[in-house]
Amino acid sequence: MTKSKDGEYEIYALKYAGPFTSSGAFIMWMREWEKTFERYYFFWCIKGEGGPIIVDCGVSPELAKQKALTGYISPVEALKKIGVDASQVPKVVVTHMHWDHYSGIQLFPNATIYVQEREYNFWVKDPVAKRSVFQSATDNTAAAYLAQLENSARLVLVKGDEAIMPGIELLLSPGHTSGLQAVAIKTKKGTAILGSDCAHFFRNYTEDWPSALIVDLAAWMKTYDKLKARVSSPDLLFPGHDPLMLTNYPKVSEEVTRLA
Repeated sequence: MTKSKDGEYEIYALKYAGPFTSSGAFIMWMREWEKTFERYYFFWCIKGEGGPIIVDCGVSPELAKQKALTGYISPVEALKKIGVDASQVPKVVVTHMHWDHYSGIQLFPNATIYVQEREYNFWVKDPVAKRSVFQSATDNTAAAYLAQLENSARLVLVKGDEAIMPGIELLLSPGHTSGLQAVAIKTKKGTAILGSDCAHFFRNYTEDWPSALIVDLAAWMKTYDKLKARVSSPDLLFPGHDPLMLTNYPKVSEEVTRLA
């Protein structure tokens, strides 16, 4: 495993699909209706002692075919580019249970999976989650897989902020979903945060304006306060879908960059 001399971690962004076109009002909630933006689907790998740790897990080849995802590569193949065997990954953090962030969960058969209890209970147990407006955003196959793991050692239901190992802490960050969690990571540059869909683009953080799919707008803005107070510098607060993660950081393999 890659590990700095000081015991800090490295963070890699792996693009697994895209580009996709979104309206400006999706990226910048209720603004820029006349514009369109390209976005990508990513997941992330944290390399260091005790790793690798995967943050989100893309989608399976079967679902990618069903959804006709442009530019798709299996997360298993993407990880091979940085020398990671998905079957040997020890930990997977699910930031939230939208299909593009956790539908590939079965590709990591030996991993311990971390998801916020609040997030899990909503998508697996709350009847409201069965309404069509929510069903369009999730994946029932992946939810059923997690449900089968409940009460086993492989599924950890996190209750709020929790360190899962030295230098890596899960942060409850609701707003986009009821129990989204960000990941704070100690790096050479300081504390970095993988915020997933707390922001789709860097602009959401810098302009203090959320993206779309809002469960709780007030909670989302409080999440921004929390993450900005915790991260060492604004450039270490990473969004979920921004193409800049591919173009503005050192390329280590095709469609893989090192963020920190």
